[in-house]
Amino acid sequence: MRRFRPLVRRRPHLPRAATSLAAAAALLLSAALPARAAAPSPQQLQALEAAFNGQGDLGQLLQEGPGLDPAAVKARRQRLLSQFPDARWQLSPGPELAGGRPTVLLQVRGSREDGPLRFRLEAEQQLLLESDGRRINGQTVLRDQALLRSGDTDLPVTVMIPDAVLTGQRYDVDVIVDEPLDGAILAGGITDITADQVTALDSPALRIGALGGGGLFRVVRAPLNPGEQTWAVLLVHPDGLVSASKRVRVVAEREQLKP
Repeated sequence: MRRFRPLVRRRPHLPRAATSLAAAAALLLSAALPARAAAPSPQQLQALEAAFNGQGDLGQLLQEGPGLDPAAVKARRQRLLSQFPDARWQLSPGPELAGGRPTVLLQVRGSREDGPLRFRLEAEQQLLLESDGRRINGQTVLRDQALLRSGDTDLPVTVMIPDAVLTGQRYDVDVIVDEPLDGAILAGGITDITADQVTALDSPALRIGALGGGGLFRVVRAPLNPGEQTWAVLLVHPDGLVSASKRVRVVAEREQLKP
């Protein structure tokens, strides 16, 4: 069995484009749910998926509105494709909210070669989209998570980070390896990401160290003001790297935890 000796004093950079699904999906975050509005039709969602995948004009399908900037959407899509040229977007119906409000699941898959390494991106958002009947003109991101892996096989991990927390709340940030380590040494680290880093697809530096217990386990505190908090986690295993990111909504009222 191979052994891995972690360099605990290094500050490696997280692989680029692993920082947030918001960047991967090329959409923006709005912390509060908008007033009830019409949902996009199945035809609009099909056209949006096709446009993300290069078969249509995003600008003809999107209109600036709450939480949605069409120019930023197109720019971030291009930045993502420059890093993952084979990226593919998929839209599908998501679980309904209270009162029957429909949501949309937006998934992104892509890969890239970086020297001897091959990175594979898997990202997903749950979105609440608004439409005026012709164009999508508003959105809220309800859930946002991404995984980036390297190595010949996908190291199975579980990300246990809440979708939403109260202001000032202490909560767990856990990323767990789902199979026995069999003596292999696991290293890792965690850092929070600023909104500017998310927007720029920036790759943060973080400190890594040896981990015990088959994963990374931290207790963190939410900001005192409503908004968002994004975490980036890096796990280093003899069989490859796993980078996870998760955006957490920070809300002031308990009723807002579950939209």
